[in-house]
Amino acid sequence: MSPIGVFDSGYGGLTILNQFTQLLPEYDYIYLGDNARAPYGNRSFDIVYEFTLQAVCKLFEMGCELVILGCNTASAKALRTIQQKDLPLIDPNKRVLGIIRPTVEVLGNITRNGHVGIFATEGTIQSDSYAIELSKMYPEMKVTGEICSMWVPLVENKEFRSEGADYFIQKNINHILSVDSQIDTFVLGCTHYPLLLEKIRKFTPSNITIVSQGEIVANSLCSYLQRHPEMETKCTKNGTRQFFTTESETKFSDSAEIFLGRKISAKRIIL
Repeated sequence: MSPIGVFDSGYGGLTILNQFTQLLPEYDYIYLGDNARAPYGNRSFDIVYEFTLQAVCKLFEMGCELVILGCNTASAKALRTIQQKDLPLIDPNKRVLGIIRPTVEVLGNITRNGHVGIFATEGTIQSDSYAIELSKMYPEMKVTGEICSMWVPLVENKEFRSEGADYFIQKNINHILSVDSQIDTFVLGCTHYPLLLEKIRKFTPSNITIVSQGEIVANSLCSYLQRHPEMETKCTKNGTRQFFTTESETKFSDSAEIFLGRKISAKRIIL
């Protein structure tokens, strides 16, 4: 077995996995959530890198040749170092991909005026990863980041449909538009945020396009596998899904249902 590995510090990466399994259902997948040490959003670069590398190595041990960091914070703070420093030593034939670059690549075809707003965790915003990647591809774009500290807790505490969620979402939207009133595209730069999409739309002016990552990243993975047959042939295709967590199996399974809409069975592991 050589499944495709999907890693996240918590549960949000399940929204990415869900899109993978819809677009590419024939492949085998392993999902690993480091829920015991989540959230990563406010942790230092060094700690996020250390934790992410541990998870990547665990997925490699489980047989994965290809690992997707289904986490914006890990993609922002750890991906480049793992790709450049660690993979050549661990196994130069294995691959680790992130979810920020695929999202950035499509923005040039979406924004009409080049003013883009990024909703994300503290770690992702402070890393400037979106701004850096956008400056490489679209140097003329103006990028404004907004730290949405309460959005992940709202999702994980099952408050994303509550009236209380309205206050925090409206507050962040109003603030980012006060910084740049010309924004015409919002990027949901955290994999939890699609569950808040209904609320986000409620307070977003109709002229602004909202970009969610799941479908974009799934299409990017499909393209990657087509362009790299040497990797595609290694990925086994039995349609299996396995779930692992560093937290309680029961807690993970209960929370995962919020993101997947169905019951799953998970196993606990130690990194």
